[in-house]
Amino acid sequence: MTATAARSQGIDLLRGLSIVLVILNHIGLRIPLKHTALGVLLPGWVSSALNFNGYEAVCVFFVISGFLITGNSLRRWGSLPRIDLKGFYARRFARIVPCLLLLVAVLSLFHLMDIPDYRIHRPDQSLGRAVASALGFYLNWYEGHTGYLPGNWDVLWSLSIEEVFYIGFPLVCLLTRRTAVLAPCLVVLALSLPYTHAALEGNDIWQEKAYLPGMSAIAAGVLAALIAMHCRPPRRWLNLALGCTGIAGMAMVFTQGWVLWATLKDGYILLLTFSVACLVVSLHWSEAGGMQRFLPGTGWLQALGRLSYEVYLTHMFVAFGAVQLYKASGSHIALGWLWYPPIVALCWMLGALVARFISEPADRTLRRKLLAPESVRTAETAA
Repeated sequence: MTATAARSQGIDLLRGLSIVLVILNHIGLRIPLKHTALGVLLPGWVSSALNFNGYEAVCVFFVISGFLITGNSLRRWGSLPRIDLKGFYARRFARIVPCLLLLVAVLSLFHLMDIPDYRIHRPDQSLGRAVASALGFYLNWYEGHTGYLPGNWDVLWSLSIEEVFYIGFPLVCLLTRRTAVLAPCLVVLALSLPYTHAALEGNDIWQEKAYLPGMSAIAAGVLAALIAMHCRPPRRWLNLALGCTGIAGMAMVFTQGWVLWATLKDGYILLLTFSVACLVVSLHWSEAGGMQRFLPGTGWLQALGRLSYEVYLTHMFVAFGAVQLYKASGSHIALGWLWYPPIVALCWMLGALVARFISEPADRTLRRKLLAPESVRTAETAA
């Protein structure tokens, strides 16, 4: 969710859908849709699909992140073994660190002010250790050993996985020296997802947030980018079939997750990452051939997808505040569904403000300072 690339409407739409599912999950944990008047009217599987696909949505982000980072690297340097370490890390730093530092500072202040929903209170946890784990990209490990942190800290678990992967990714690319050597390693990592996930049974937090399962999903995205960039687009009907396969697989996971779990166990997440990989490859080939068509009225979802990093980091501020207002207003649970649309809209607005006044200016400034002028011009043209 932190990757940037040349604009792709299809990828933006997919990211927008994923961030909406994350927001709905965090609302649903506090205002369950199935208990509202709308939830009573909807089939149970629809309510569950809207409220309980947050983890699956993050897995979608992992695949997209791997796809975008790899695609950017191939466009910029021609091949993965030619990645420039300084340029790669400088771009990651410029994109990630400004918002991360601001978020950690605000959360620390709220903890010291003893604000409910932001106070770190578990006996094995402390503010200093939480800050160190967030900035050291091991907050997922910290939670796995000490329990959940307050909600707005907790969202950083996925960032820990992504950034550790991208610290090692260019080094592995340079060491393997050939895509023909790198690709089989990525295949093994991508296919290991069900096994690494199952091996962690017994610790629900760590099983969900461990490094290897998340990195397996990112590896699937890297492989998808290599296929999209190095293989000739197939015939139009075959590419359409590939995209439909991806959509069908994602729909099955999002709507029939419990059924798939009963039959596939941990393999249902592999089905999800494979499906997303198929879809992003199809979207890339379709866009390259000028064949993409999107449903009218999805522009807002694409716009939300372009802000996915900022929205992901800040949406819990809106969720916590709105839930407090909901409780204070004495609103009946039947009307709880009415709170969903404004919460999503406010999350979008807050993300847009953070992007406009913090992350985008900081990104541009840091790139100018850390990269050669030619690299900066090339990057800004591509963005």
